[in-house]
Amino acid sequence: MTDVISSAPALVAAATHPDPAFPRFHPRPAQGWINDPNGVSYINGRYHVFFQYNPESARHHRIQWGHVSSPDLVHWDEHPVALRPQDGGPDEFGCWTGVVTDDGGVPTAAYSGVRGDGGHSQVVLSRGSADLVTWEQDGHVAASMPADPLVTAVRDPFLFRFNGKRYAMQGAGLANGHAALLLYTVEDMSEWKYQGIWLTTENPVAATHAPAEIWECPQLVRVPSDGADTWVMMFSLWLSSDHHEHANGVGHLIGSLEADPSTGLPVFHPRSGGKSDLGRDFYAPQIVQLDSASSSGSLPEAGSGSLSEAGPEPRALLWGWANEGPGRDGRRGRSQDEVDAAGWAGVLTHPRFLSVEDGALVVAPAPEVDAYRGSLAVAGASGVVGMPPFAEAVVTAGTGCQGEVRLVLASDEERQVVFAGPLSEGEGLRIFVDASLVEVYRTGSVATTLRAYPIPGEDWSLELPEGASADVWELELPA
Repeated sequence: MTDVISSAPALVAAATHPDPAFPRFHPRPAQGWINDPNGVSYINGRYHVFFQYNPESARHHRIQWGHVSSPDLVHWDEHPVALRPQDGGPDEFGCWTGVVTDDGGVPTAAYSGVRGDGGHSQVVLSRGSADLVTWEQDGHVAASMPADPLVTAVRDPFLFRFNGKRYAMQGAGLANGHAALLLYTVEDMSEWKYQGIWLTTENPVAATHAPAEIWECPQLVRVPSDGADTWVMMFSLWLSSDHHEHANGVGHLIGSLEADPSTGLPVFHPRSGGKSDLGRDFYAPQIVQLDSASSSGSLPEAGSGSLSEAGPEPRALLWGWANEGPGRDGRRGRSQDEVDAAGWAGVLTHPRFLSVEDGALVVAPAPEVDAYRGSLAVAGASGVVGMPPFAEAVVTAGTGCQGEVRLVLASDEERQVVFAGPLSEGEGLRIFVDASLVEVYRTGSVATTLRAYPIPGEDWSLELPEGASADVWELELPA
């Protein structure tokens, strides 16, 4: 096994990065472009997160798979590039979004590849070493564009299990303008069998909560719920006008998964849905299903549905991509020239756990990130509360509280309201500021992911309504 300890400690290096906007508590390489998290998995006591990566510049070009791993979701190591475009291969134009799964004990990546001469995306396989650090790319194609005239675009494979069988789905766009999911049976990883169009935005629940022309990065996981057996589908909502702006963001559907009585194939019945993140700077999340098997060192399938029968309570762990913004909703952004000069673009969020409460999706930071809490800077403060540049704040609404919480970045010359949201009695907010990345978690709701870029002379502060108080910690890397 490759010695992971010899890999670069990603967060330690971030602490000395020359750009003050570079996050210190979210792992990523010091230079280059990153976007979608890929291949999220847990094996032999380590979490692995791959991601779309261009090490050559801060632009979206010739995409590879970068790789970080951690034993505890707190201390992260950066590994060499895992997958590279192969000259003359089915991924010559890029190794795009995909997952990592176990195939007979062999870690296997299934990802979207596009040939150098263009054409449609295909599912390409690569086999990895036991530690997921080295990969063999032989250009094997497991699924090509289906011979279905209604399907005009396809991408982003995702694997799941249901009733003891392995299935896959891909996001798609249709000739009639609807977004869709395509379903595959996967008895043999090397050859996926197309079963047809599975779900589309013709479904009224899907049309309401996940409007798009193409469903990108589809996910399907079983989540903890206070009611019946509950599954969450999540989609990144692509429009033809998108240019890494992704105004539609990410949507989800909440429903049940049942076997079709005639074919035995899974059928998803959406009941409700909504936005999966309320910020303008969040896209392309990936979720991994964790269960009791994970702790024994096995590699869980992405979206493993093996828990659909009675068994351990499912846990679904999500990472998302926060892109660099040109400035939205009154927030100062970065121009392309500024991004080029900085030499890096894109951040992955904190890991987040999913659950369903009272029929709605709830997103919370993984409890492991508590380890970043350092010195308590402020306790029980009210009114206007100053914050360090790397900080966590817990805001509590007391008796009679009713008003708006604002996170402000300001100097004597300029004032930006980075986040503003209502707060009522009994509610709470957990706010993380990591240089230019802001994550806000609301009790009983989804998160809000935002980007903002402090300049010299600017400071962070919280403005609290009457009846609200805040505790604030400086973020520090634990030993």
